[in-house]
Amino acid sequence: MSSDPGLSGISERQTFLSGAQYHTAEIDARVRCIVHQNVTFIDAGSHRHSASLSRWSRSGAKLVFDLACVLCTLPVSLPLFLLVGLVVRLTSHGPVLFRQTRMGRNGKAFTIYKFRTMPVHDSSADRPAVTTYGNQEFTSVGPFLRQYKLDELPQLFNVLSGDMSLVGPRPKMPQHQAVRLNCRPGITGRATIIFAQEELALSCVGEEDLDSYYHSIILPLKHELDGEYMSKATLFSDLKLILGSVLRNWSDHELIALLSASGPHATGNRPAQGKVEASSAPSVLAAQKMAMTAQRQKD
Repeated sequence: MSSDPGLSGISERQTFLSGAQYHTAEIDARVRCIVHQNVTFIDAGSHRHSASLSRWSRSGAKLVFDLACVLCTLPVSLPLFLLVGLVVRLTSHGPVLFRQTRMGRNGKAFTIYKFRTMPVHDSSADRPAVTTYGNQEFTSVGPFLRQYKLDELPQLFNVLSGDMSLVGPRPKMPQHQAVRLNCRPGITGRATIIFAQEELALSCVGEEDLDSYYHSIILPLKHELDGEYMSKATLFSDLKLILGSVLRNWSDHELIALLSASGPHATGNRPAQGKVEASSAPSVLAAQKMAMTAQRQKD
């Protein structure tokens, strides 16, 4: 998962270890107000993908728009693609591209492409299904590519092939696809921008609780955000999301508010098993961001 969008690699993992000492706070009314201003929660008893798509989301014009955008940006994206590919090739052993099976529209599986940001191992069996910045290692240029989302650049070819859209729910791995998508998954989207620091937020969750936390807290929130957006999406809202993604126009405030209010009373889901609380991630995330900012200023 992406995580995707201001991370700096190994130093972040080291400083994040100190975040476990922060205590969780009670959710107050002001946080709930912030959340409900941005997300209309869908009935927890229904499938969150059942909300009908907006007229724009289901139109052929959206596909034409996607293809036109990709083709028009080729003079810029293609040289950048070649440059990043060359850097990946020269700085680490292994293939330039990372390939993985993801679930697309109507349950159709496809292969997603990214620039490789992690070292190649003899077997991928030991790699965790839910990744954080504390349970994976990177190549020398991996953190930089992740920080600026350059590893996602090859997905423009997924758009050209018709498997993906520029804007839509992020495609999940088969074991994480809790709902059936009725639209093409996207390179960016409402949940993608809000969860830009997802891997950092998940770093505060213990390994034994990570999978449960992700499925009971993170995935439902993503479905709600994407379902709400796709039911109201327009050409202009897509343009706004694309521009925000290119300019890295995101903040942690919405993520912190959502995770703070995402307990069982807020979403109807059971909390993660073990010691993990839904509200533990926001406090640690905020503390970690402060530590990262201080470290950058020091460097």
